Amino acid sequence: MFIWVFHRVSGLLLIALLAIKFLTSFFLMTKGQKPDWALLLHTNPLTDTLLIAAGVYHAFYGLRTIVIDLGVRKEKPLFWIFTALGTFVAAALLVVYHTRNY
Repeated sequence: MFIWVFHRVSGLLLIALLAIKFLTSFFLMTKGQKPDWALLLHTNPLTDTLLIAAGVYHAFYGLRTIVIDLGVRKEKPLFWIFTALGTFVAAALLVVYHTRNY
């Protein structure tokens, strides 16, 4: 039940975070003065960190759902396998994101 709720909430979070990224990028593409609030939201590391973590866990729990729909009925081991994979991939992506030099 937790996975089902988390998958739905992370989907809504992804929609909200991507909307913030897209809308602020439109404001930053203007030729005139760029609004400070748009620059602050678009370059905020917390927004990017949440976007990476929510995207990775949403993707891996979606793959878990597909595997269960294909007939694998061992839900508890699948939960731990996909949680471990999601944690590893999210940690690797966050390390790459936070150590970039540009």
